[in-house]
Amino acid sequence: MNFNDDIRHPFSKRHGFGPDIPAIKIWHDAPERFRAALLNTAKISCNLSPSKLRDIVCGVLHERPDPSNWAEYPNIWNEVQQLVYDCEWFRVYDIAEALAQYLGRAFHPGKDIFECELNDCFREMGIGWKMIESRIQARGEDDYEKIVEEAKSELNKADMPTAQSEISEALNDLSRRPQPDLSGAVHHAMAALECVSRTVTGQSKATLGEIVTGVKNPLPKPLDEAVKKAWGYASENARHGREERILSRAEAHLIVGLSSSVISYLLQKSEERP
Repeated sequence: MNFNDDIRHPFSKRHGFGPDIPAIKIWHDAPERFRAALLNTAKISCNLSPSKLRDIVCGVLHERPDPSNWAEYPNIWNEVQQLVYDCEWFRVYDIAEALAQYLGRAFHPGKDIFECELNDCFREMGIGWKMIESRIQARGEDDYEKIVEEAKSELNKADMPTAQSEISEALNDLSRRPQPDLSGAVHHAMAALECVSRTVTGQSKATLGEIVTGVKNPLPKPLDEAVKKAWGYASENARHGREERILSRAEAHLIVGLSSSVISYLLQKSEERP
């Protein structure tokens, strides 16, 4: 077993030990513990030098490297730590993406290790982000993640690129930094569900509200009532907007999860038809 395998498969993972995964409580922050883990992962697990880290960090933060610091340790390393510990929270995630992209461009053997260790940190620290293919996206609880991934898989299998794009846009809206576009996430999630509903019922011009209340309603009761109410909720609070109404992240996650669940149901039911 080589060094990279040792890092990727330490004692705890080989034997199935691990901490209890806390509920997600952190979105708009990058705790000091995570900042330290990010730097240590890049330096130790990926063997990036302090000077290379400084190049990447300064590039993200638009800072000039201190010309008086020329020794890797302790000078440049201390400079990098100060930059990362002092920057705004969302810049920390920008730095994480920049590091992952550098590792990818350099075909560095530590790229997968970097992403894997960061995702472990996100889960263990209750941070609502994850890294996929060098990009940080919003993360939900495990059940929510499975629901959304299943919907994406079903849409891919059904070759429905428009609905797929809408779900992807919903996830992108949830992932925007420093503030997510929650109304956009709700709008795109319901648009994906409307697209699938039109396809499976053959009603290409009907709205989702018309479909679930019409004679070709593809949903069993009382699920159709839940979807009808969700459609009304999305129309009032996301698509049309209300000045005094501010969506919460929990509400946006609920609509994205519900839309994903119903999409999977509709596509699986359509496959069962003779």
